[in-house]
Amino acid sequence: MTSSRKGPAWAHPLRVSDLRAGRGHAFDLRPSPEAVAAIRDELGLSGLRKLRFHGVLEPAGRRDWRLRATLGATVVQPCVVTLAPVTTRIDEPVERLFLTEMAQPEPGTEVEMPEDDRAEPLGAEIDLGAVMLEALALALPEWPRAEGAELTEKAFTEPGKTPMSDEEARPFAGLRTLRDKLGDKQE
Repeated sequence: MTSSRKGPAWAHPLRVSDLRAGRGHAFDLRPSPEAVAAIRDELGLSGLRKLRFHGVLEPAGRRDWRLRATLGATVVQPCVVTLAPVTTRIDEPVERLFLTEMAQPEPGTEVEMPEDDRAEPLGAEIDLGAVMLEALALALPEWPRAEGAELTEKAFTEPGKTPMSDEEARPFAGLRTLRDKLGDKQE
């Protein structure tokens, strides 16, 4: 499936007015190599392969729509410890509920997150490409780590000076030392 609309290479908008209210709309998005490269760059990935987003957009009540889909991708990210490439397979279920009657907050006001974080306001279009990109961004490992990679404590300082440890760098480390000194005097 390709989009004739200009914009991001991964956009795939569906006009709600074109959807038939009595039945679901199946989709299977497999972005072009150019779109995959653009998505990879947008998300700051080292590699992105086998990107597929497939499912169905079906009526939910009289005017609302429910998206049920599966996102599949193989991503490569640098290890947070060693910078070695870490490959992760993502197979995630995705569900969104597009509601015609959804209260919109006034700009600049505080709002609480709704209990159902799958709900979104229904506009004139549902962009399957944007849903795919958001789902992929949310599914990425936050701290990819290569097998066997461990954080170790390193200390660097000028020659002739004592390096500060991680424990000493904590904001209340000095208070602990003071408490210990005061405790010795009271005994």
